[in-house]
Amino acid sequence: MQKHFTEIEAVGCGEQPQTRRGQERRLALLLSANDLFLEHGYDAVSLDDIVNHAGGSKTSIYKYFGNKEGLFTAICDYRRELFFKDICACYNSERDDLRSYLTQTLINFYLHLKKPENVAFIRLIFEQTQKNPELALYIHEKGAHFIQLTIAKALEQSHLQGKLSCPQPLSSAMMYFGILRDYEWRILMGLEINQPEQEVTKYIEYCVDHFLKGHQKV
Repeated sequence: MQKHFTEIEAVGCGEQPQTRRGQERRLALLLSANDLFLEHGYDAVSLDDIVNHAGGSKTSIYKYFGNKEGLFTAICDYRRELFFKDICACYNSERDDLRSYLTQTLINFYLHLKKPENVAFIRLIFEQTQKNPELALYIHEKGAHFIQLTIAKALEQSHLQGKLSCPQPLSSAMMYFGILRDYEWRILMGLEINQPEQEVTKYIEYCVDHFLKGHQKV
């Protein structure tokens, strides 16, 4: 996990660490800020709190992240990469079966979404993006829109190969992710999902089958 963390590009006004010590210092600040934001909320945590938790000085925060907002954005990048890296790989028509690809993507999305730490951070993001439209746009473009584009490319590729009819792949990708919308909202609102995972998988398979049926060539 730490290797993945240090590979994330610095954002905002900060600079990328050039030494191992600098990478370790940046990593410690990110880990500490992530834990403190989840535990206490963004507004309740000061830079002094982060430094006291991680060690070092505020100079390192200004150097690597620019400010508190830059630090939070870097954490969003880190958590976004962790969230999406195992959910949706690029589609390869020579290797992947489209139905299996679409089904497994939604199953992965659901399983990641259920993790309590992911739920807590998504709620924190919602809170902060209400105050920061630029952050909201950034997270949407790098998160939801990015994964929609990944699915859209798979659908477009299948369309061009004549495997299905999908003249508006991005619109279809947005429709596709709507399959999990009810589960997503229930999880984020803290409502219990009584269905076992096998039933959720059956639901996903059913919806993907009908999604593909709606895109069959006439």
